[in-house]
Amino acid sequence: MEITVETIDIETLEIEPSPPPTDGRLRVLAAEDNPVFRSMLGAMLTKWGYEAVMAHDGREAWNVLQAADPPRLAILDWMMPGMDGVEVCRRVRAARREPYIYMLLLTARNEATDLVEGMDAGSDDYLTKPFNAHELRARLRAGERILDLQQQLLQAREALRLQAMHDCLTGLLNRGAILAALQSELARAAREAKPLAVLLADLDRFKQINDSIGHLAGDAVLREAALRMKRALRCYDAVGRYGGEEFLMVLPGSGRAEAQSQAERVRQALCAEPFVIGESRRPVTCSIGISLCQNGGQDPDALIREADLAMYRAKDRGRNCVMASN
Repeated sequence: MEITVETIDIETLEIEPSPPPTDGRLRVLAAEDNPVFRSMLGAMLTKWGYEAVMAHDGREAWNVLQAADPPRLAILDWMMPGMDGVEVCRRVRAARREPYIYMLLLTARNEATDLVEGMDAGSDDYLTKPFNAHELRARLRAGERILDLQQQLLQAREALRLQAMHDCLTGLLNRGAILAALQSELARAAREAKPLAVLLADLDRFKQINDSIGHLAGDAVLREAALRMKRALRCYDAVGRYGGEEFLMVLPGSGRAEAQSQAERVRQALCAEPFVIGESRRPVTCSIGISLCQNGGQDPDALIREADLAMYRAKDRGRNCVMASN
């Protein structure tokens, strides 16, 4: 491969200063089989404040880009042994990974058909050799802007996903999300032939709180109750706001004894200390019903109905207690 290097001599480049490198500097992959050209690319990237990740050929570049934490920017020579830059682009785009990888092709080809081929393969930009180093840096900066915008879109999408799955008042899973968690855990219990328990908790005399000290105070009670329940459960248990002052909990791998123990932990977490509401301290209790599934084969609605009936038996028994389904 013929390469012209006199126009990009790193020692004669007038490169504007970059801020000092930090641990958070952007990693850029440079894949080039020519050792002279590869060395120059690495030196330029380092001087511009990037962390240069060098690859000797296309296969090495592909291995780097399919790793767990690949560089977000990639400069790929078109012609490389083993796998060319166009094929690397195709494979990266076919993998449909996130976050996005911005790829720039370098080549001595300058025909329009070559440009079309490179872009169709998934390249984001295209630079012909010999190139001006400042133009390369400008194109890398353009790539950074694209990546920043994509990151903002991902963050916005994640925020919307979390908003769609969580109750806006308590921060727990909402009704739809906790029911989906129950369905998922039932399927896993069936695969692994393990038990599962469902708890349905209802705050006792909650209407009196709203009527006596107001709905804002009632909201504060719901938030504090949700926090205490979550802290009382195991890290792999799921808890969500089922509706109003009712909370649904899914306990994977729990038989009767484990479910009874966890339910008591939740009950104690609520009643052990009064809730601080403004200037006052108010005792808050809950009644909890338990339903059990031995191998994941039970209908989720039936499990919730059984837990609901057990919870009402706890209410009839005097509240602030735990009852299990028969």
